[in-house]
Amino acid sequence: MARKFRERFKTENDVFDQFTIRNLFVLSRKDHFVEDTLSPLSIGKEANVFTAASKDGGRVVIKIYRLETADFNRMYDYIGADPRYTSLKKKQREVIFAWCQREYRNLMACREAGVRAPLPLAFLKNILVMTQVGDEQPAQKIKDDIPKHPKEFFAETIGQIKKLFHYGYVHSDLSKFNLLNLDQRPVLIDVSQMIPTNAPNAYEYLKRDVENVSDFFRRLGVKIDNEKVFREIVAVGTKKV
Repeated sequence: MARKFRERFKTENDVFDQFTIRNLFVLSRKDHFVEDTLSPLSIGKEANVFTAASKDGGRVVIKIYRLETADFNRMYDYIGADPRYTSLKKKQREVIFAWCQREYRNLMACREAGVRAPLPLAFLKNILVMTQVGDEQPAQKIKDDIPKHPKEFFAETIGQIKKLFHYGYVHSDLSKFNLLNLDQRPVLIDVSQMIPTNAPNAYEYLKRDVENVSDFFRRLGVKIDNEKVFREIVAVGTKKV
């Protein structure tokens, strides 16, 4: 199996190191995906993302955080302010593993809050497995699949942010790069930076989310008052976390 991965992804040596290959093998043996169906979806500075067939005939997404090139200092700055990880030591691999686990937990929180997001299936060290958004083909980011009805799409996006805030969380990195368009409805992704509302600067991150999302939809002709939107989100209140 290790040989298959090495041969199939010769240009991905920084992702498919021996450590990662072993863990992919473990996850495939637990029936989370079919081992020889991995296909690259996106290449990032901190993680590479692949799609694969699941054993039940569906599709999954596999996110692999880079162990050597990921900016773990930036990760630690975010995660160190998260009340759930106050005891985490600043060691590169520990931070990356915690970051991966954190995205799994945050995806679970999204689902529990009724927010549209991928369903997390499993994580192991630097690897996260989740459901694919979209059936045969993955849903695209809104920057690549412009919503047909921007005003309605924006309103529904804010509705998702309100649900998340009420449940006690702020995405903290929301923009046109991590909102998917699934059948003209928004789906939130890349929630590794999501923080509880009682974390330092949570409200500043919420303002930034509103600004980033509003800037995109304003260019599509939607009239938006950022401050009004922010107040509406905060007004829903938040449960204790």
